[in-house]
Amino acid sequence: MIRRAALNSSRISTAVHVNARRSLSSSTKIGNEFQLEIMDGEYEGIALMTMKRPKANALGRVMMDEFRAAIDRVRFDQSLRVVVLQSAFPKIFCAGADLKERVTMDQEEVARFVFGLRSAFTAMEQLPVPTIAAVEGAALGGGLELALACDMRVAGTNASFGAPETALAIIPGAGGTQRLPRLVGQARAMEMICTASRISAEEASSIGLVNRVVESGNALDSALDLAKRITPQGPVALRMAKSAVYRGMQTDIDSGMFIEQSCYAQTIRTEDRMEGLLAFKEKRKPVYKGC
Repeated sequence: MIRRAALNSSRISTAVHVNARRSLSSSTKIGNEFQLEIMDGEYEGIALMTMKRPKANALGRVMMDEFRAAIDRVRFDQSLRVVVLQSAFPKIFCAGADLKERVTMDQEEVARFVFGLRSAFTAMEQLPVPTIAAVEGAALGGGLELALACDMRVAGTNASFGAPETALAIIPGAGGTQRLPRLVGQARAMEMICTASRISAEEASSIGLVNRVVESGNALDSALDLAKRITPQGPVALRMAKSAVYRGMQTDIDSGMFIEQSCYAQTIRTEDRMEGLLAFKEKRKPVYKGC
């Protein structure tokens, strides 16, 4: 069971309890383009974000306002261990920017909006807890960039990934030119970006773009199962591990070792570290408090 909380740009409202695996496309929260659920029961410690803007989760002003509100809501929630992102629609994860909305913008408005996308996706990437994208259907343009802003990606066999921007005489502008080559290598990233082509879930897995591929329709279940394997671990350790990996990847190995040392030091003085040692000695599961 979960506690469902729908977000809009101005407030958070709490809804009724429902089955954790229920598709959000049947949600009674009509009108919200982005939804946040703080889960409980066997999924305690997991926040589930759902894009639900008909019909392709195009990234428009309203949806991005709600996305930022969701990020602000989870950033300082010390009870959370993992964030999972999904689409409410089985055939589309996110089609990227709302081009119908974009065509009405002047150059200054476009620059401002793309800057906002880049900042929002960076905020997603910089959440202190691990994040997982459950991808069903197409993740294109800004949709790919949003998936890249997550720490891990689980894809259904129907998923596809592409950076079509150069076909529109632009380039990825929400982090794609930076995150994609860091994940799959420069040559692979250049091929995807310069050909504006789309790759399958299987090919995405072969180049390291996704962590795992599962049967279509099972990406969310697999992502939640992965999240459940993460939640029992030490909360401070999870945050420090993410910080060490991300900060270290942006620098040379010697500087990275120093970053690791600094992050490790922050786990030594925690009560959770002593609890972990005691639980190991007593052959029981540790009870971590995040301190």
